[in-house]
Amino acid sequence: MPVLLRINPITRKRWQRFRRMLRAWFSFWLLLLIYGLSLVAELLCNNNPLLLVWQGRVFFPFCKFYPEDTFTGNGRATRPDYRQLSQQPDFQQSAWILWAPIVNDPYRSVPVAELEQHLRVFCRLTAIPKVAGISINQDFQVIRAVGLKTFGDGKEPDWRGKKLHELWEIPVQLQKALEARLDGKEAQPQLEVVCAGKQGLPSLRFVLLPSQKGARRSVRITLREPESGANQLLRWTFAKGEDIPRQRRKEFAALPRELRQQILAQVHACARHENPPEQEVFLDGRPMKLSSELEQVRFPFRPTPGHWLGLDDAGRDVFARILYGLRTSLSFGLILVFCAMAAGSVIGMLQGYLGGWVDITTQRLIEIWSALPFLYIMILMGSIYGPSFKLLIFCYAIFNWIGISYYMRAEMLRLRRQPFVEAARCLGLPGWKIALRHILPNSLVPLITFFPFSLVGAIGSLAALDYLGFGLPPPTPSLGQLLPQA
Repeated sequence: MPVLLRINPITRKRWQRFRRMLRAWFSFWLLLLIYGLSLVAELLCNNNPLLLVWQGRVFFPFCKFYPEDTFTGNGRATRPDYRQLSQQPDFQQSAWILWAPIVNDPYRSVPVAELEQHLRVFCRLTAIPKVAGISINQDFQVIRAVGLKTFGDGKEPDWRGKKLHELWEIPVQLQKALEARLDGKEAQPQLEVVCAGKQGLPSLRFVLLPSQKGARRSVRITLREPESGANQLLRWTFAKGEDIPRQRRKEFAALPRELRQQILAQVHACARHENPPEQEVFLDGRPMKLSSELEQVRFPFRPTPGHWLGLDDAGRDVFARILYGLRTSLSFGLILVFCAMAAGSVIGMLQGYLGGWVDITTQRLIEIWSALPFLYIMILMGSIYGPSFKLLIFCYAIFNWIGISYYMRAEMLRLRRQPFVEAARCLGLPGWKIALRHILPNSLVPLITFFPFSLVGAIGSLAALDYLGFGLPPPTPSLGQLLPQA
């Protein structure tokens, strides 16, 4: 404990109080762990080998560039594709490769061919809607009927001359609508009513289409199934080469064996890119339409084996870009906060300690400087020098110090007249030593208080600029570039 003994007792108590706040303490270590992992992202997530031993020579491709000619002798000076290189028989016999735990790269676009084996087949079994039509006269007698066999045993019944109310329960709303259409005094809107059947007939949905003015001798009624039967839909998702769907397995297993074989035959044909046509099948005596569709590779793409969080709009691994983007964002935030707080502390200390015309002049200059449009300056500097990490740090740092300088100035004005400062001045200590050794340690409260908020604000500012297109140049991994794709 020799180091702790040299720490100010008040600081030691504050540190112990912070450790007793478990949520804050664990959050602190979690943040350090995440940032530490992002700093060694090349060792955790990399498309290049960490170590390559070939023909007695040792290579470190994850941190050093080696031309393709080094391993193949083809004269090419480009970066080799180590994945394809490792699959060559001659190379496998004379090489030993150590890969990263996650073989992905934030800059590599995954070829569509690598995703072919992970594509899914979507199968749909849809009920073919039953539709029929009847025409009635002014006495509500059926004078014409078409398609009624779909609601019966397959034979077309002869209902001519029968009253409509003898076959179904006719609601008052439907009766008035039929009378109004036959009368034809006014145009009528579309009407749909479910009528209960009689004499063993099923309940059907009666549909009356919109009509214009004018009397008529007959009215046509469209007969449809109720919503429950017409909307019958079964869906399954199959992986390539599998005979069992990924979900709703019990429902699939309950189907008749012959129907399951028809479904699997169409699914396997679709997986082979044969584009099978739609088929009409029967389920419990009801005609159904069977169709299958192979999943298309469109970026952004869903998670697949090897790509835990999927692919972005350019086919790059999202997990790798988040890991590398965390390093960029946290490094940007830490560097910016340290630079801004250092500059703001120095300027605020000079204002507060010296006071007088130095304080007044500096305050007026700060007011002028804070009135400059930050975004316009950022766009102007980016168009001249090109967007880069260093330029963003510089542009943000020359504005972010203003806020903390006000607090440090106030602390200096408060502490410079304290008895311990007067005592140090009476002892003949120079002004810079009094400010650094006596006043500064007692004015760290604003710095410690605003540090986490400034860090979060810096990370959010970088993400916002990347989202607007004024941040880091592509294809630099960044959290803001993933926001539009979320």
